[in-house]
Amino acid sequence: MLQTIAHYGCHILIPLLVAIVCYKQTWKTAFLIMIAGILIDLDHLVANPIFDPNRCSIGFHPLHSYFAILFYVFLLVPKKSRLVALGLVIHIFSDFVDCSFM
Repeated sequence: MLQTIAHYGCHILIPLLVAIVCYKQTWKTAFLIMIAGILIDLDHLVANPIFDPNRCSIGFHPLHSYFAILFYVFLLVPKKSRLVALGLVIHIFSDFVDCSFM
């Protein structure tokens, strides 16, 4: 239970904190763009079973692959893709934290 709270807390609270601290004027928009990073969890739909509480997403699902993670990090460089990339990298970080509890 605590693991689940920490996991989803990271998915929501870290983007919120980054948006409020770094994007003060447009924090709501920044938060919504970053929180959209949760959409990469759609790759869980191609797994069997779809949900396994003992499975680490990192390196297992296509959008959580090491190649995809490297791509997300490179997306941090251009200013136009930075908010999307922040959302994706924060999402991956949250999943990584979750995997460390396993």
